[in-house]
Amino acid sequence: MADAPDESHSQGSGESERSLAPLMGATYVVAGIAHFLAPKRFAEAVPPSFPRPVGLVYLSGIAEILLGIGVAIPRTRRPSAWGIVALLVAVFPANVHLARSDTLNDLVSDRLVGPARLAAWIRLPFQGVLIGWALRYARADEAATPRSEG
Repeated sequence: MADAPDESHSQGSGESERSLAPLMGATYVVAGIAHFLAPKRFAEAVPPSFPRPVGLVYLSGIAEILLGIGVAIPRTRRPSAWGIVALLVAVFPANVHLARSDTLNDLVSDRLVGPARLAAWIRLPFQGVLIGWALRYARADEAATPRSEG
C-alpha cells in the first residue's frame, strides 16, 4: 500500500521562509545604516560616470533601511521584496565597478587587496542569490492571489 505524499515538508518550508524574512530585513537595515557610517567609502564604489556619488550612497542607504523594515512586516513584505530586487539591480553597476577598478587599493590595506578583490568578484554572482531570495518573497502570494479576468 502506497503512503500518501508528505505535504508537511512543503508547508514547513513556507513557514521557514516566512521566519527568515526578519533576517532579510535586518540584513538590509544594517547595510543601510553602514551607508551613513562610511558614506565616502561606499561612494568609492560608485562608477565615475554616475553623478553625486555620496548622494547616491545616502539614497541607497535610505532605501535599504526602509525596504529592510518593509520586508520584515508581513503586510508590506511583497512590495518591499520587489523594491529590494529593483535596488539590487540598480546597485549592480557599482559592484561591477568595485570588482574591476583599482578602487579597492585605496579602501583596504595592501595585504588585503587580493582577498578584497576576490570578495568583490564573488559578490557579483552572489547578487543573483540575493535577488532570488527577494523574489521568493515578492512572488510568495501570487499563487494564492486570484487574478481578475477581463
